[in-house]
Amino acid sequence: MSPNTTASVELRNVTKAFASVTAVDDLTLTVPEGSVYGFIGPNGSGKSTTMRMIVNIIRPDRGAIRVFGRELSGTSPELIGYLPEERGLYRKMEVRSLLEFYSQLRGGRKAAAEIDHWLKKFDLAGCASLKLESLSKGMSQKVQFIAAVAPAPRLLILDEPFTGLDPVSRDVLQDAILELRAAGTTIILSTHDMAVAEIMCDYIFMIFQGRKVLDGTLAAIQDQYGADTLRVTVDGGAAMLAGLPGIERVRDLGRVQEIRVTPGADPQQTLSTLLERTKITSFSLTKPSLHEIFVRIAGPAAEAAQHA
Repeated sequence: MSPNTTASVELRNVTKAFASVTAVDDLTLTVPEGSVYGFIGPNGSGKSTTMRMIVNIIRPDRGAIRVFGRELSGTSPELIGYLPEERGLYRKMEVRSLLEFYSQLRGGRKAAAEIDHWLKKFDLAGCASLKLESLSKGMSQKVQFIAAVAPAPRLLILDEPFTGLDPVSRDVLQDAILELRAAGTTIILSTHDMAVAEIMCDYIFMIFQGRKVLDGTLAAIQDQYGADTLRVTVDGGAAMLAGLPGIERVRDLGRVQEIRVTPGADPQQTLSTLLERTKITSFSLTKPSLHEIFVRIAGPAAEAAQHA
């Protein structure tokens, strides 16, 4: 974050424990205003706990949290919109009535124009008079997103917003998030989808076992690891890489194999040796993807969680 950038959220030495488990451990974090700030980490790493502390649902045991320069106790509720990972709506209510209720609760007004805008954007205008219980899971999730954004908050916190959505709905939601960002809303977004984090987020923060392990732009994070990744397409596929010198790890992506070169090894020599074995259709030397960095930090358990 540049010296002239205003902070929407500041956490200083924040710690939160539940019984003997420290969920968040001495966390310091600054979220620049107007950015999309990605939260990543394995399940149980402390992402949701951090978000709930920012929203003031739970309080830290130690440390300080400021939102738009004010301590949480002095932050107006309409400034923050929140979509929790655990979805929950009053299913017996009609869609419009529910959205007006949430807007009055959070922002002190019905926000009729904003509700109309979002219902139309998500192709839900025809569902305004229906009860929530009659909607599909994906449609209900869109309604809950609208409930979070209709009061026009300056800070929007989204905990796994894409879970359960079909590809078309995901694209619509991504467009909505970027529309809000363009209008100046600060967005904190947690996701297990590293491709989404790479594409959408201005900054990426990774928490692992309650502690911050990454924080910065994707380019800055990748620079920490250097260009140590080969992506190749070869006749014979991954089997042709077995026993190849200079390789620390192979990730088989089907048509493409992603190779992590052993520290100190020459990638050109690795390619030369591979060329003696088989035909190379394509290759590139690049920095590791965010997925690969995630797995390097969190290990096999995190990789399993990614595909759970």
